[in-house]
Amino acid sequence: MIVVAGARGMLGQDLLELFGERAQGTFRDDMDITSFSSVSETLKRLEPGVVINAIAYTDVDGCEANRDLAFRVNGDGVRNLAVVTAEIGAKLVQVSSDYVFDGKGDAPLREDATVNPISVYGRSKLAGEEYARMNPDHLIVRTQWLYGLHGRNFVETMLRVGLERDEVSVVNDQFGSPTWTVDLALAIAALIEKDCRGTYHAANSGSCSWHGFAEAIFRESGMKTRVRPITTDELGRPAPRPLFSVLDCYKMERDTGHGPEGWREALKKYLVARSSHGKG
Repeated sequence: MIVVAGARGMLGQDLLELFGERAQGTFRDDMDITSFSSVSETLKRLEPGVVINAIAYTDVDGCEANRDLAFRVNGDGVRNLAVVTAEIGAKLVQVSSDYVFDGKGDAPLREDATVNPISVYGRSKLAGEEYARMNPDHLIVRTQWLYGLHGRNFVETMLRVGLERDEVSVVNDQFGSPTWTVDLALAIAALIEKDCRGTYHAANSGSCSWHGFAEAIFRESGMKTRVRPITTDELGRPAPRPLFSVLDCYKMERDTGHGPEGWREALKKYLVARSSHGKG
């Protein structure tokens, strides 16, 4: 059995839908990953073969002001999962982030690229990776720029703002790969199916700036909203962001045969899916 921790989140819900009867979700009321006793009691009762940790404190700016909470959830919580999964002989799948990199390069980042997080969020996610390795049977999956049907995300923000304004300002100097959580779930499933271990990158292929992503969202949605380019410095957010953190996913494709689809194709499918869910 596969346990999906964080089953109410964007990724968690897509994982549950993908795995179906093979999976069981846990929620905060079932298992608090910041409590070792809660993790131990729950996982020893469920006896899973795989635990996917889809729980994270992802408010990047909020992490700057709440460092202890960030490390408690993104770091210590993973340590609890790693210790218990190792004890019961289960694989731990830890979902991590491109924010473990500083974003100062200009080439897609491989798994062995030097990590150097520049924000509290990034440092807490790196701590989670280090703790995950306490279980020899671990799988760390770094991803980025997630959006999905079951939570707040950039696509939904742009669609809402586009209905309210003729113009929106979006940064044009941060580059990454927008990733649909359905495609991330498929990548995680492929890695589990091949019993992969270690660190992998998984994201939709291709890259763009947030500005380019916003333009694509409006174009594919038939909206006439203009997108004004601004710099990260102009935006002035509390937490620093990596400027170029495109992930190289070749290793995943090599080891599983599963190649990620392009981000534009994924966006089109997402917009169709949200309409069928009554969001469009």
